Amino acid sequence: MPFVVGETLGPYRITEQLGQGGMATVFKAYHAALDRYVAIKALHPAFKDDVNFLARFQREARVVAKLDHPSIVPIYDFAEHEGRPYLVMKFIEGETLKARLGKRHLSLTEVMRVIDSVGAALTFAHRQGILHRDIKPSNVLMANDGQIYLADFGLARIASAGESTLSSDMMLGTPQYISPEQAMGKRELDEGTDIYSFGVLLYELLVGKVPFSADTPYAIIHDHIYSPLPLPRSINPNIPEEVERVLLKALAKDRADRYSTVMTLVEAFKSACGGFEESALVVEIGGTQAAAIPSVLTETKLPPPAEPSQAVQESASIGPVSKGEQILKGIELPLLEPVPEGEPVHSLPDPPSRKPAPNQKPIIKKWYVWLLIAAGVLGLCLCAWFGLGRLRNNQKDVERVSPTVTQKQPEVNVPLDLLKVARSKVVENPDDPIVHLQLAVLLINARQFAEAPQELKRVEGLVGDYGFYVDNGKLFREQQKWIAAAWAFLRVMELRPEQERAGILDFWHEAVYKAFNDPEAGRVIDLDRIRVVDPPIAVVARAQAELAAGNTAQAEAIILDVLKQNDNFTEALLVQARIMARKKFADRAVKILDGIKRNENLPPWIRDEIGRIEEVENPKPKP
Repeated sequence: MPFVVGETLGPYRITEQLGQGGMATVFKAYHAALDRYVAIKALHPAFKDDVNFLARFQREARVVAKLDHPSIVPIYDFAEHEGRPYLVMKFIEGETLKARLGKRHLSLTEVMRVIDSVGAALTFAHRQGILHRDIKPSNVLMANDGQIYLADFGLARIASAGESTLSSDMMLGTPQYISPEQAMGKRELDEGTDIYSFGVLLYELLVGKVPFSADTPYAIIHDHIYSPLPLPRSINPNIPEEVERVLLKALAKDRADRYSTVMTLVEAFKSACGGFEESALVVEIGGTQAAAIPSVLTETKLPPPAEPSQAVQESASIGPVSKGEQILKGIELPLLEPVPEGEPVHSLPDPPSRKPAPNQKPIIKKWYVWLLIAAGVLGLCLCAWFGLGRLRNNQKDVERVSPTVTQKQPEVNVPLDLLKVARSKVVENPDDPIVHLQLAVLLINARQFAEAPQELKRVEGLVGDYGFYVDNGKLFREQQKWIAAAWAFLRVMELRPEQERAGILDFWHEAVYKAFNDPEAGRVIDLDRIRVVDPPIAVVARAQAELAAGNTAQAEAIILDVLKQNDNFTEALLVQARIMARKKFADRAVKILDGIKRNENLPPWIRDEIGRIEEVENPKPKP
């Protein structure tokens, strides 16, 4: 059960939630006896699934708690509450480096202070034999008093103590900052993994973006392992060559090619920057000068392209790439083909000049022009009125022929060239699961459901690690690609033993419930597969699809059947409330929703869905 604001954990009373990540949730809490605020980091609920974890957690936490350094957030206490472990740390008044970058760029002086503080913290910890393994801007704290701290030190080490449960739910480390060896799951890591992540942080501070970014965590990991580093000077040509060499060495794929220690990296960076003035690190943006250490918010404001394809190449964050590679890195963003000079542009032509040529009188008086325009608009309105009437009649004819009216789904315009390039990538890389997955998602977006299941089957044949499906399922969930999310979480349910599915059930049920609000979802996800791993939610999915297709009576019969077996099944009650609202039985719909609300432990998505039903389905009881 998650901690909540107002709850008391030993001597600590939780006052507010500060943030949440894949590994832990952070709360602000008050210690009355000491009259001070602290930060409580409650680790992921998946930890408590391992009965041996708490002992390992306490053992590892003792080691990390010994890290007494001015640039490391100190740990005051560690304990557990109702089986959920938590750390008590110093509460820092200020903001994260990530938040600061979101507001403005850092000066070169500020960058040096960050490097000194983070470098000193890492050096001290490495001498104690402790790795950080999750260095990123959100773990660097900028205190209001000017002090800079490195947070979450050793949290990945503590988390790894529970590998039997946690590592199956999430990756230890953040994809954008993870080292190649950590991405490959190597057990024997040394300080080189922190040097690489620190190098990514330096790269982001100087270039304005991380070296690798893509739509899926797996694609980012793939790039860290195999793709060449985008040269910093190809993105920001004003970065000194000596500084670029430091970044290249810090971000070498092979550990042996990197710096031997963090302090060696820090000294090399300072030496490379020596002699350069603050104003020397600038980048031309649209004809003006801006700091070469830009805010994350301005990272798309790159120099104007020297040739038509340059903007497309740079936006992929992987250096010069082909159009096809850019598409597969960003399936959300259709590309605009640059139009060669001299070729026609498919848009309305520029209007002619309003001014007549010298000594030339206007051919038509202005009032006559406006009269013609008004007549044309009136004609168009009449045509539209008659056309809409004809369409309404045609629709009524269709409804008389077919008693089932399929709910119209949003049309997603996927250009044919995107699909063409995605298919060519599949042909070129038949053993790469990412290209098959990208093509499948494009096909689902284009509502071409016949081919999509084949591509998803190929992904399943290539990847048997459920961590891959967890990561992509969460990503699709964030993007609200519910059919793809349901498929990914289905694979997790199929690959994990029943006793290890608890941590994913909320995601799984949400994805299925929302995916089958599209009546065509069953063409991509076989209901029989859902029935094998979770029979009740399979029935809910079938009822949702029938309701989406307009078959209210059929949906009601299905949902009543599942409620006979479990009258407290929340997802089924949601569908029943929707059915009652459709049938204009508002009192019953409101009663069902009020009954669901009485459960204090509802997942957030259930509460959101109740609000959506109340707003969209509009079940208002009679006064």
